[in-house]
This record gives sequence, C-alpha cells and structure tokens, in this order.
Amino acid sequence: MKFAFPFFSGGSDKAAEKPQAQARPRSVDGTKPGVQRSKMMEYDQPLVWVVILLMLLGLVMVYSASIALPDSPKYASYKSYIFLLRQAIFISVSIVAGLVTFRIRIATWQRWAPYLFVGTLVLLALVLVPGLGKGVNGAKRWLSFHVFNLQPSELMKLFIVLYAANYTVRKQEVMHKLTKGFLPMTAAVGLVGLLLMLEPDLGALGVIVCIAMGILFLGGINGIWFGGITAMLSVMFSLVIWLSPWRRERIFAYLNPWDQDNALGKAYQLSHSLIAFGRGEIFGVGLGASVEKLHYLPEAHTDFLLAVIGEELGFVGVLAVVIMFYWIIKRAFEIGRQAIAMEQVFAGLTAKGIGIWIGVQTFINMGVNLGLLPTKGLTLPLMSYGGSGVLINCVGLAILLRIDYENRVMMRGGRS
Repeated sequence: MKFAFPFFSGGSDKAAEKPQAQARPRSVDGTKPGVQRSKMMEYDQPLVWVVILLMLLGLVMVYSASIALPDSPKYASYKSYIFLLRQAIFISVSIVAGLVTFRIRIATWQRWAPYLFVGTLVLLALVLVPGLGKGVNGAKRWLSFHVFNLQPSELMKLFIVLYAANYTVRKQEVMHKLTKGFLPMTAAVGLVGLLLMLEPDLGALGVIVCIAMGILFLGGINGIWFGGITAMLSVMFSLVIWLSPWRRERIFAYLNPWDQDNALGKAYQLSHSLIAFGRGEIFGVGLGASVEKLHYLPEAHTDFLLAVIGEELGFVGVLAVVIMFYWIIKRAFEIGRQAIAMEQVFAGLTAKGIGIWIGVQTFINMGVNLGLLPTKGLTLPLMSYGGSGVLINCVGLAILLRIDYENRVMMRGGRS
C-alpha cells in the first residue's frame, strides 16, 4: 500500500526512472537522506507523559498509603519508607525494561508469541508445585526468586494479548468455523483458566478471558459462536461463585455492605473504602491526611489505592486518574486502528488488546473500590504497589509505543 504526502520533496521524472541499484540508502527511521522530514513526532510523547504521571502519582500515593504500616505487628520490622523505596526501584527497573522493549520490532513479538504463551503456562503450573509457589493470604500466585517475587498471571495478561493476536492472524480464513477457528483458542484459554482457578485467582482469569474474547471479536470471529461462548462463560462464572461458599458470602455482603454483620465481616474493606471516598468529598482532606489508611482499610497500598486517592485528593483527584486512564485506552485503540489501516493486522490487534487489558483491569479495580463490583483482589495498573504488575504494564505499553512508532515510520514512507 502506497502513501503520498505533500510534505515530501518531489523529484523529477528522470530521477524516478533511475535503476533501483542507484537509490540512496535509507536512514535509521526508514526515510532517504535528503528527503524533507515531516513535523510528525517520532513517538507519542503525550502518551509517554501520561504513563509517567500515573506512575509518579502512584509512587506518592503508595508512600502515603503505606507510611503507617510499620505500626502494625505484621510490618513491625519495616521502616516507614520501605514501600516507597521498593516502588521506586520497581518503577526504575520497569522504565529500563520498557526502553529495551521499545527496541524490539513487532515482527519479532509476532514470531515469538506462541512460545511466550507456552512458557508462561509452564510458570503458572510451577506456582502450584509445593516448595516453588509462594502463598499469601491463602492464595499461591507467586514464584520466589529471593530478590523479587514473580507473578506469572501478570505475564499471562500480556502474552495472551500477543498470542490471541497472532492466532487471529494465522487463522483468519477459518475464524468463522467452530472446530478450526474457535475451539483451539477456547481450549488454550480454558487451560489458563484451570491453572488460575487452582491458585486461585479469579480476578486475573476474568481479565484474561476479556482480553482473549475481545481480540477474537475484533478479529472477525463468527457472531453466533461469540454470543454462545459469552453466555456459557457467564454461566460458568456464576456457578464458580455459587458453588464457593466464601465467594457467595462476599457477593451477598457486596449487595448490602452496611449491614452490621457484613460491615464487620465480608464487606469490611468495601465499607471502609466507601467511607474514604465520602470523607474526601470534592477536593479531599489533603495529601497524607487520610484516616482510613491508619489500619482501618486493609491493602490500602495495593488493591484499594484509589480509595486513599479519593480520601486525600477528593473527587478531583479521582477524576484526574480516570481521565489519564481514558487517554491511554483511547490512544491504544487509535494506534491499533491506524496499524490495521496500513495492513499491519497483528500490530493493530495487539494495540487494541493492550487497550482492552488496561481498560478492563482499571474498570474492575475502580468498580471494586467504588462498590460498583464485588470485592476482588486486582491492582490498579501502573499505580498500585507491586513489582510484577508495574513491570508488565510498562512492557505492554512499550510495545504499544513501538507499534505507534512503526506506524509513523510507514506513514513517512519508510520501513519499520
């Protein structure tokens, strides 16, 4: 597909008729020396700044939410700044990983997508091996490497994006068929689901299923099969909740969090999260002045970080966070649409898949904090405390930026 832009300097007809061997070598970004460069930026700078702002705001709020934790017996041996220091290290490592990831061509990711998916399946299985998997609060979701703990389910969120996009491209001609197009992908996601349910990690499973289904839908899967599997998944999730007494109790508590038994039991986190938002009102009580983080709201620096933001920065602070996440998701879909328009289908589906991933996880976390969804342990992307989450978020967004970069190079007439 050829593109013509008025800002490229034109050559004579004779110059156009010169043999290919006499063509000038291309520069690093794919354009020829001597050709006037467009004013288009090399990469999406506003997107980069939004990501950095979210991480820095998250760093400040993690410090604020965790500063009182050493007063509790569980963290008595910790310094007040330990979570700030760790999160700063996580962010620094994640930025370096993002810079390295940005240098990798999208074609390389496409080639390695199936192997990365299978490798992550192995890691999910290793989590369940006694002595290898590390458990916290009754769930085994981490592999301990002494220096850091790796959460394979976070890796799977990224690699299911790549695998589903790669699968859709490879099976494009048979995507409307049940046995050749739909069932193999369903089996792969089902295997992931089985491993995640054994941990258990229903929140991560919900995000991964949404990512896979979203990419298949965007890739042109048969509408009848898509509707059928969506209905089946809804029934399965309902059965999982109904057959699990503690999950069922959590649902009932979510429906009435202010009942005395619920407020002191299964809805304890939700009720204190809502109190935090209520105290924050429009402009908040001020940075560092939260009361709920003082051992009233559990996991304030991870799953319920938004509640601390709501209490200290108020409605204005929460709205700012929502707008920044909206910007990231919007740009992901715009970049994906641009790539597909230039016949880079894998890149386009990957970009949109990253948008689905960030969007779904953000929606679930915010919904839980605001009482719109039942309580579920899922972090706020880029902001909540945790190394695996921030690292994989940065790698995924670096891939998104690389897709945008290759789009811009192609629009200049170069090669990615």
